[in-house]
Amino acid sequence: MRVRRSLLGTLGSVALVLASLGAVTAATAGPAAADPCGFYETSSDAYYNHCTSDGSRVVIQVRVALAPDYERCVGPGTTWLGAASSIQGAHYVNRTC
Repeated sequence: MRVRRSLLGTLGSVALVLASLGAVTAATAGPAAADPCGFYETSSDAYYNHCTSDGSRVVIQVRVALAPDYERCVGPGTTWLGAASSIQGAHYVNRTC
């Protein structure tokens, strides 16, 4: 009976440690998920996040609702494209600028 209680106590401790590690991992993953690479929208705005470590600038095509699409040169980091209600998407067109 003592071995069984000891084993259950050890398993409970291990489960608690693993749950704590999972909470830490989830907390550190939060900010990265807030600004994903490429096109993304919030409830009101549209953005393009050019994720790079080399400082390159790239050309993206922006799809606009009820207006002509256009190309834009963006640098590293997040670029505001406009209101989410008028921007339908954006993608990299395989060119630098």
